[in-house]
Amino acid sequence: MKRVLVTGAGGFIGSHLVSYLKKRGYWVRGVDIKYPEFSETDADEFEILDLRRWDNCLQATRNVDEVYALAADMGGMGFISSHHAQILYNNALINFHTLEASRINGVKRYLFTSSACVYNEELQREANIRPLKEEDAYPAMPQDAYGWEKLISERLCIHYREEYGMQTRIVRFHNIFGEKGTWEGGREKAPAALCRKIAIAKLTGNPEVEIWGDGEQTRSFCYISDCIEGIYRLMQSDYPEPLNLGQDRMVTINQLADIIAEIAGIKIIKKHVNGPQGVRGRNSDNTRLREVLGWEPQVSLEEGLRVTYQWIEEQVRKKLESQKVLSTAK
Repeated sequence: MKRVLVTGAGGFIGSHLVSYLKKRGYWVRGVDIKYPEFSETDADEFEILDLRRWDNCLQATRNVDEVYALAADMGGMGFISSHHAQILYNNALINFHTLEASRINGVKRYLFTSSACVYNEELQREANIRPLKEEDAYPAMPQDAYGWEKLISERLCIHYREEYGMQTRIVRFHNIFGEKGTWEGGREKAPAALCRKIAIAKLTGNPEVEIWGDGEQTRSFCYISDCIEGIYRLMQSDYPEPLNLGQDRMVTINQLADIIAEIAGIKIIKKHVNGPQGVRGRNSDNTRLREVLGWEPQVSLEEGLRVTYQWIEEQVRKKLESQKVLSTAK
């Protein structure tokens, strides 16, 4: 039985990945600073470890064949646009220590989870932009510290492969969403935030929903099951360079809100307010993904949002019931 480590196993993507790997017959160690918030872990072994510390990274990576490195201090645009020093410092420590500890402990394969935030900001200034190819990360000009740290960690993985022979894989996520993820508190991403706001609108009878900026900024969104499948396929492949993983269907935030409102079965009134928006436009070019893996994400935006919204509406309902603020009409 192959033994694997998933760092960040208490988080959204990490907890889903642990469950997926267990179903495929792996022995899985999960490591994080917290247990999964919304379900029990399926890991064979779960250790609470702060991976900013070198000794903890040595402990986490012991006696495993493969590492899926998902641990990160991150969140939605509201968080990553206002915590540059914290993000750069914490994530650099996590990734540098985990990679070197994996080398020392003889890990054979190491998958690093990067982000579309590595891409050159100059290529993302218009809403209707061309999809971003993997080589568009250079010349380097990420928008935030989060993107800079991811790009530097990508380079480190490449050099570890070249100089030490470790089989490293690098995946660049494009806006992953789904159920059992953060949906409130400031670290949630746009799909979860809009699902929460629209669920509140539905359950309280107040149709007003706040959207940061004019809502015409564009993104593509990838459902969690496709993300996990793509991660696994990349780890099994022999492709060593960074690879996009996301949907290639671009929508505006206004359109995203309309899709969720239709799923919720309500009409909303959009209230555009000041707030961090990130780059103006971003989309994934999946040409290389199809070539390398012979596969691409299968779940439509509407299908993924339907599952996600239903789960978040239930969380909102429970919270509102505890606060006794549900609409009398509901």
